[in-house]
Amino acid sequence: MRKAAIAIGLLALACSGSDQPAGEIQGPARKRPEAARSEATPSEDRTGKRPEAARSEATPSEVTRAKQILFGDLHVHTTYSIDAFLYGLPLFGGEGVHPPADACDFARWCAELDFFSLNDHAEGLTGPRWRRSLESLRECDARSGDPADPDLVPFAGWEWTQTGTSPRTHFGHKNVIFPTLDASQLPTRPISALADDAMSRGHFLWLARGAEAVLSVGLPPYADFLWWLRQLADTPMCEHGVDVRALPPDCLENAPTPEVLFEKLSQWGYPHLVIPHGLTWGIHAPPGATMANQLTRERLAPESQRLIEVYSGHGAGERFSAAAARADDAAQRGVCAEPTPDFLPCCWRAGELVRARCADPASAECEERVEEARRFAVEAGTRPNWVVPDAAVEDWLDCDQDRGAFKSAMSPRPYTSVQATLAAESTDQRDEQGRPLRFRFGLIGSSDNHTARAGSGYKQVHRKGMTDARGFASERGERWLSRFVSGEAEDPGRAVRSPAAPSGFRGLLDVERIASFLYPGGLVAVHSAGRDRRSIWEALMRREVYATSGPRILLWFDLVNGPEGRAPMGSAVVQRALPRFEVRALGSFVQRPGCPAATRAALSAERIESLCLGECYYPSNRRHAIEAIEIVRIRPGADPADLALRIEDPWLRIPCPGDAAGCSATFEDPDFGDVDRVYYARALQEPTPAIDGANLRARFDADGRAVSVEPCRVGWRAEPGDDCLAPVRERAWSSPLFLDAPASRS
Repeated sequence: MRKAAIAIGLLALACSGSDQPAGEIQGPARKRPEAARSEATPSEDRTGKRPEAARSEATPSEVTRAKQILFGDLHVHTTYSIDAFLYGLPLFGGEGVHPPADACDFARWCAELDFFSLNDHAEGLTGPRWRRSLESLRECDARSGDPADPDLVPFAGWEWTQTGTSPRTHFGHKNVIFPTLDASQLPTRPISALADDAMSRGHFLWLARGAEAVLSVGLPPYADFLWWLRQLADTPMCEHGVDVRALPPDCLENAPTPEVLFEKLSQWGYPHLVIPHGLTWGIHAPPGATMANQLTRERLAPESQRLIEVYSGHGAGERFSAAAARADDAAQRGVCAEPTPDFLPCCWRAGELVRARCADPASAECEERVEEARRFAVEAGTRPNWVVPDAAVEDWLDCDQDRGAFKSAMSPRPYTSVQATLAAESTDQRDEQGRPLRFRFGLIGSSDNHTARAGSGYKQVHRKGMTDARGFASERGERWLSRFVSGEAEDPGRAVRSPAAPSGFRGLLDVERIASFLYPGGLVAVHSAGRDRRSIWEALMRREVYATSGPRILLWFDLVNGPEGRAPMGSAVVQRALPRFEVRALGSFVQRPGCPAATRAALSAERIESLCLGECYYPSNRRHAIEAIEIVRIRPGADPADLALRIEDPWLRIPCPGDAAGCSATFEDPDFGDVDRVYYARALQEPTPAIDGANLRARFDADGRAVSVEPCRVGWRAEPGDDCLAPVRERAWSSPLFLDAPASRS
């Protein structure tokens, strides 16, 4: 044993993995012919400017001016993120590395975006990698042509990735984005949410170093991964209580809570946006998680936290589900809720799986085991499936899912949904105007793509590549890791206790359960006065933005008779008159197969195939029809017990003609009086096939009970060429209009 340890030590001194470069940007600047400069309506000019009668204004007090709609992605990961690198390994049949340079080429030539940002996970960004990312973005920016009219605007940022095991300690994920690429106006280090002891030392370092050396001989990608983990473990943590400017440049800086994050960003003093995202995703948010625990002045930071991500490649986080809330409420009491026609709790299903294994299902001993399984599943938090480790994905049916929801997140947490967030207010804290403290978020979409494919939702093709669906490449590899991922039951007829804990690396390998809830990415659209960096940033800051589920739907939503005139989406006003609204939407362009000539001229055939996967944004002159526009009305309040009553979804449904000319309407709220209200518009496009559109493809009996599922498989189980297509109504969500009644000021 000692000789083996010495041999590994000597090999470790001679061999090692290596760092990853930022890659090479291969495409030139994109020439934008007049006909392709932006999404425009048939009645608009081809720069996307609106006719005089339909124009909106930047703020209620500004002179009305024409704007164009630009599309971007503010949530893009490269293989500088640990999970992205992991899923690129041969173990998962990965494509290998996709460095920052790939994001630039994909955004410009595959997706034809107007802007994007890099948001690699801060916990994996060492100082050198952060600086290389910035250098790559500056090179991308330099190729964008005239700064006043660029073809692509890249933004810099990172993801602050926090998880907690209880609603009290869970705050979720947030992207931090900056308006400039100027090094003098950017932090020296990204700020993560890691605990101080997350990267353990000692034995871990020796083990990683020895394994790295062995793997470097024949399996360099794995050696490079371990080399990276070792660099992180070798890097000292930044000292607490020290001003950010006094810290060394390459220590690992962490902020365990939102208030610490905002304090550190304030110390830097640079303009920035902080965008919460992925809040409903049950893979990391524990049951009972809520945004209401962030309704304090220190955790809200409304001057920078102005937007929220309602849709990404990990699903929609819009809807508040009363059925899921009932199950969450029971879990907080340590109880497993019984199933209803709308919802099957996973804790209940765990009990039924154990019951099926009893020799005598009617016996008292079997009932005791069933109750034990339910209790263990409630205690397990985000991983109830781990309490019956040998159960297949199909065995769990569609438990913990919001049935009927559009492109649902996996096991959504209802109290972190956008609707619940917009409906929340503080019971004891007030803002500068004396109103109860509330969230006033604009709504955006983005991709959360982990292969540097910014804006990947332009076509519903190539499920593996355009989504984050990854699985084990071989049955042997999966079997080798199965014990590590799910554990092993000593008694197959009894549940295994798996207390709630951060899932960490083990959770990253639990791929089969989430694969049916991963989609091509969404987009953020801005109503911008220009294409330049400053104009886009200003639109983001004033919340004149909206989200789409991927297609480039056009959407306007204005308060026509605001106190200072027309007020666009994102505005907050004190409204005295009966509010009158105008909404307008046009469907996205129908896509042609392949890639346009400009892309084929700019990138090599090999680059188009490996990066764009042979398919690009390639619009025809025909638009999809808008089927309907729905208006959601929300009354903020502090009591979660009446949340379902305060969220009216939809409050108003506007049927549309169903043709390519789009849809528009003007309407009033005759009930508006002395109660503050929030309104947003949701435009529904005609049904089209979508990847994972039916999720688990559940089948139900005559009583509405799920009897079987057909998951969208990944890895070696996946059917070649199966993109798991099912018809959905792609959509766009406007930023809200926040209307305060005058009486609420007192």
